Amino acid sequence: MATKMKVKKGDTVQILTGKDRGKRGRVIEARPSERRVLVENLNVAKRHTKPRPIRDSSRMGGAQIIPGGIMDKPAPIPVSNVMVVCPVCGNPTRVGMAEKEAKGGSIYVRVCKREGCGQELDK
Repeated sequence: MATKMKVKKGDTVQILTGKDRGKRGRVIEARPSERRVLVENLNVAKRHTKPRPIRDSSRMGGAQIIPGGIMDKPAPIPVSNVMVVCPVCGNPTRVGMAEKEAKGGSIYVRVCKREGCGQELDK
């Protein structure tokens, strides 16, 4: 399976399916090998954690403990369930590739596939 994705860290995406359908958020981590992305404050799962001491806390003056309890943690979403939001037209869009002339030659950039927009997603 290909390990390239057209969704990158920092992109604003809209969720297409699931409990958060229609909501928008920023990608905080992309995992191309798993074909999944982590979206800020969306698809949040609760995890029960035990309190545990911080390693090498003797240097900081006393034993310090990371508190336990029920923590909210964003869970990865399959990349097929999100769609990139174009920063220019503000709509969710498919992502295309276009060749652009640069100093050293030509490079590929991501572009909006909406009719009438066609603007670059990478700035």
